[in-house]
Amino acid sequence: MRTALTILRKDLLLELRTLETVPAMVLFALTTFVLFHFGLARPSIDGQLAAGVLVVTLLFAALLGINRLFVAEREQGGFDAFLLAPVDRTTMFLAKATGLFVFLAVLELIAVPAFALLLLKPSLGEPLPGLIATLALANLGLSAIGTLVSGIAVHTRARDLIGPIIGLPLLIPALIASSHAIAPLLRTAHAATAPPGKWMAILALYDVVFALLAYAVFDFLLED
Repeated sequence: MRTALTILRKDLLLELRTLETVPAMVLFALTTFVLFHFGLARPSIDGQLAAGVLVVTLLFAALLGINRLFVAEREQGGFDAFLLAPVDRTTMFLAKATGLFVFLAVLELIAVPAFALLLLKPSLGEPLPGLIATLALANLGLSAIGTLVSGIAVHTRARDLIGPIIGLPLLIPALIASSHAIAPLLRTAHAATAPPGKWMAILALYDVVFALLAYAVFDFLLED
């Protein structure tokens, strides 16, 4: 865990100094919400449409962070140094997945209020805890799959294309479960105060299965 915390600290400090990833993710999300605000030609949206717009926008914004997750290691020889160090290879997966989770949390901290201001009709007061729980579960799966996909794509020339091509099909179950869990929270009439347990269970199962799969495969991926 000490190695993972060291890598995580390095990544967070690098982002604080360069501000290359998170501001780009936030700007993309805010721009997309503005485009939806004018493109839909509606004063507000709610229900399934609102959930779909929110989840899809956050997903595509996250792809910007996923594509740059291993760029520093690739360009500065970090992979070679890490492989020569006497540490467990999976610690890099834990550190990178945690870092991506932090980036997503910061993104949503800014993007969700902007979404509510620009597009959402119902208030986010009572449904907010359920929305936070759903996004947290979605972030876990996205962080695990995103780290694995980024580790594969960074070794290719067209990493900006390979990442979305591989990652988006794997993330479809999480996208569906997240949007269906969030939709009842954003209804104007008879809005739920908690997400449906069925979709939360599906999302949790997705997180466990794909996180364990990514954790198991990452060691071999790094060696190759």
